[in-house]
Order: sequence, then C-alpha cells, then structure tokens
Amino acid sequence: MKTLTIIQPDDWHLHVRNQAVLKTVLPHTARQFGRAIIMPNLKPPVTTVAQALSYREEILQALPPQSDFNPLMTLYLTAATSIDEIKKAAESDYIHAFKLYPAGATTNSDAGVANVKAIYPLLAKLEQHDIPLLIHGEVTDPQCDIFDREREFVESSLTEIIQEFPNLRIVLEHVTTCEAVQFVQEASHKIAATITPQHLLYNRNALLAGGIRPHFYCLPILKRERHQLALIAAATSGQPKFFLGTDSAPHLTHTKENACGCAGCYSAHAAIELYAEAFEQADALDKLEGFASFFGADFYGLPRNTKIITLKRSTWTVPASYGEGDIHITPLRAGEPLNWKLQS
Repeated sequence: MKTLTIIQPDDWHLHVRNQAVLKTVLPHTARQFGRAIIMPNLKPPVTTVAQALSYREEILQALPPQSDFNPLMTLYLTAATSIDEIKKAAESDYIHAFKLYPAGATTNSDAGVANVKAIYPLLAKLEQHDIPLLIHGEVTDPQCDIFDREREFVESSLTEIIQEFPNLRIVLEHVTTCEAVQFVQEASHKIAATITPQHLLYNRNALLAGGIRPHFYCLPILKRERHQLALIAAATSGQPKFFLGTDSAPHLTHTKENACGCAGCYSAHAAIELYAEAFEQADALDKLEGFASFFGADFYGLPRNTKIITLKRSTWTVPASYGEGDIHITPLRAGEPLNWKLQS
C-alpha cells in the first residue's frame, strides 16, 4: 500500500501548554486533527468555565490562518470544585469533560485529588449531567511499584467508581497494561480508553536499554512487551471502546535532559504517521480509521469529521528539535526515519 486515505482524525488527549510553547506546538496538531480534547493541567490549573473559555481563546488565536481546528475544553477536577461549576460546565457548548488527576501522579498534578471517595458528590453530578470523566489511572502510594500503579488503580479506585456510578461516562486515559485493557473490554459501554503512539510502538526497553533515554519517559511509564502487545491487539481490534489519544506533552529539552526529567513524550509533530506505523506493523491499516476517526467522536456524542486526510508511504527524517529562540522541544523519534508522511 502506497497511500492511505481516511476521514480526518481527532486527538482525544492532548497537551498544548500556553504562551510560546502553545504557539510552537499547536500547528502540528492542527495540520492533521479536526479536534482535540485539551488537557487542563496548566500552572495554575484550568478549574473554571471562565478560565477554560479564556484558554480556548488563546488557543484559537495561536492557530495558523484559515485553520478550522476545534479545541474541546476540559476542567481540572479538584476537591474544591463546586456543584455550581459543574452545572456551568454542563450548560457550556465548549466544555466536554472533567479531568481527574490523583494528586502527584504526573506533571502539574499537585492540585489533583488526594482522596477519590471525598469527591463522590462531584462524580454524582457529572453522572447526572452526563459529563465524561477523564482519568489518569494511577495510584500514588510511594510503596507501590511504579510499573504496578495503573493496575492497582484499576483494581481499587476505578472498580469502586464504576460500581458507585454505573451511568458515568469514563475514559481511562493512556492505558498501558493488559489488566487495564481487559477491564475496559469487560466493562459497560460507558467505559472507554485512549492509547498513545509510544505505548503501541515501544516497551520499557526503549526507555532503559543501553542507558536512560529521557524522551521515552512518560507517565504511565512504558511497560513490559506483553503489555505492549495487549495494547496493539486492543487498538487494532476494531472495538469502539479504544480510540486515539496521543497524550502528546511538550517539554523543553533541557527539562527532559536533567537530573529530574519531566514525564511526557512529544508526538504531535507526527502523531498520525506514528499510529500508521504501529498499525502497519500489526498488519491492521484497515483498522486505523475507526480507531483514529470514528470511535472517539461516537463516545463523546459528537459528529464524525467529514474532511479526509491522505498518508503517503514516503520516508522522511524527524527533526532533532522544534522551536526557536528559547523554545527547543525534542520530539519522539528525533533524528530517526518515519515511513509514512501526511500529505498537505
């Protein structure tokens, strides 16, 4: 196959930051995706509808001319979130979900939730208003092995949330384990999951073999090969519970390459090309369109895109970095070849 044409995809989990970094990375997403769920973990976090609308305007102002990319905004759920704010979110055309970060689980999660049960009244309101809850599914107990944090969260907190709120729509974001995949498969149609390109293409050998490679460090962390294989099987299965969410997370290169490197892989520069590579390796290119373009929109109750994009089998080399001046971001696969290229 030399070309692949599909309905324009969406990214259902994206970080674009703000200010100069936003202006650097947003064109990468806008050139390939029609929409994206925008993460709210700025500093300070986006916790109110007013803040989200202001952030949305900043994103729209940073778009390239003539772009019709649509940012889908989310609010950062905290113990201080009010019932009234949830009602405002439900009434807004621009707020599409709330994001639950366990406190301390990942980048800019300090304002997250320390006790999930304490926010059950808020989850009840999300269920009542049919607002999706997006979850970074990891426990933060320091006694828990970092490679087991997702499994422990699924077996404890997530199981209890679903039992308590059976009609709450939940996206378990960036799943990384066979246990999480199985849980989502066996749960009701209210439960879905996103999968990143790095977790489809790599396992923990990429992070640790031959030296620590900080640009492969993300949270949840890359796991064993058996988990990678389970993710590939889920993504290419044609099951509508699994859809595209890059979790592309831009960090300045010097903040990744230091004694305490930030967690996050930057993949927006070549997201759909990376997914195409993963699906081709699995001999499942025919399943990419559903995963990338249909299932996420269906879960969120939004219309599918009508435009198309075309990928061509053409080798190109990923730049060593993106940005200028003080902005330098090292992308996933920097300096390495990719075999698919999005056509203009």
